[in-house]
Amino acid sequence: MKLYLESLGCARNQVDSEIMTGRLKKAGWTFTQDPEEAETIVVNTCSFIEEAAQESIDVILELAEYKKEGRCKRLVVTGCLPERYREEILSSLPEVDVILGTGAFEQIAKAVREPEYANMCVLPDPDLTELQPQDAPRDLTVPHVAYLKIAEGCSKSCTYCIIPKLRGKQKSRQPEDIVAEATRLIAGGVNELVLVAQDTTAYGNDLPTRTNLSRLMESLVDIRVDDLNRKTPPWFRVLYGHPESIENSFIEALASHGQLCSYFDIPVQHVSSGILKHMGRRYAKDDLYRLFNRIRKRVPDAVLRTTIIVGFPGETDEDFQELLQFVEDVRFDHLGVFIYSDSDDLASHRLPNHIPKALATDRYHELMSTQSGISTENNRKYIGKAVQVLVEESLDKHLFAGRTNFQAPEVDGLTYINTAKMPFGLKIGGFVDMRVTDTMEYDLMGEPI
Repeated sequence: MKLYLESLGCARNQVDSEIMTGRLKKAGWTFTQDPEEAETIVVNTCSFIEEAAQESIDVILELAEYKKEGRCKRLVVTGCLPERYREEILSSLPEVDVILGTGAFEQIAKAVREPEYANMCVLPDPDLTELQPQDAPRDLTVPHVAYLKIAEGCSKSCTYCIIPKLRGKQKSRQPEDIVAEATRLIAGGVNELVLVAQDTTAYGNDLPTRTNLSRLMESLVDIRVDDLNRKTPPWFRVLYGHPESIENSFIEALASHGQLCSYFDIPVQHVSSGILKHMGRRYAKDDLYRLFNRIRKRVPDAVLRTTIIVGFPGETDEDFQELLQFVEDVRFDHLGVFIYSDSDDLASHRLPNHIPKALATDRYHELMSTQSGISTENNRKYIGKAVQVLVEESLDKHLFAGRTNFQAPEVDGLTYINTAKMPFGLKIGGFVDMRVTDTMEYDLMGEPI
């Protein structure tokens, strides 16, 4: 029994795909990298924005061709696309045999094989489904890096975001379950654990026992790597923070432990008071200035990352210039920009004064051009300095690529390591100390020390 699984979307989706893969391998399936060989094809989809939904549909249609030309007998679609569009998927995409919503991943082993699942929509309420158990089988996409999902869903009400509808209200995992999973991953050779949720810094707010993200981080740091036959402790990184839920204790935790990457990923989305109000974000520009100043004062080597939405309904030239000035003032180390994605099932769809796509695109390019200059200048401070690098890929005989602890996987730049002066190469998935010899717009270059 051969199966091909295509995973689309964010890091949280990747965790779901890895757990489904673990369940399927346990059920006896063999995985193939060639969909033409697969008897069953699974597509774990994203539909967070219009482009992601369209990509999911395109991939489904592309892989559906193997039902005509290959060995494929069943096409299963899981995740956010079926949760968002529900039974409409089976009627609009007749090539699909089974759809599983975001609350039905545990049924994947039955969905790929059982006859009674043919032409079935399994869409349980995400709010009523159980969280990932600590002993869930999991097959990592990359053996040395693992995303650690600490909560599911979101209890915020951002008007542009569909996640609460797709994933339900925030449900934090128990800290002992997270620590147990992290311990197994570290024992298995993982050198970087990336904590993710929809609102990661709100972790624990919904639990009956008093806990929060800083206490969880302290528990993770306390894992005894010596007992796991490890010489080097792993990195811990946090992604997807929220300005409203970042506590001083979290900043203090990152300031106090070298294992915790001094990396603050805090999507602000905008700074104009009018736009923030219409987005449903309950903070002001001055709050953001104070937050980032507080972080840099307490953690001098802090690395700041944010994401921004341009072209939100009602965004005036003045609003955009205010946003641009904020970016120039804060000088983020990493910044991502999204063009507002509209849909009639979003609350923001009903707002007046939608922005023409061409104007929003111009604003996107202006922001990215500004950030390009900031990133180039920020990177120059690393020239001549020693950094620790997690080696991830061999590019050539004497050239490797990896990341420092201030570069998150997939979203930031890379670090290139020239080993021409070494008598041997580097171990993929291991750490190496490197001196930075040159920098680019987003990337670093150097030689092993």
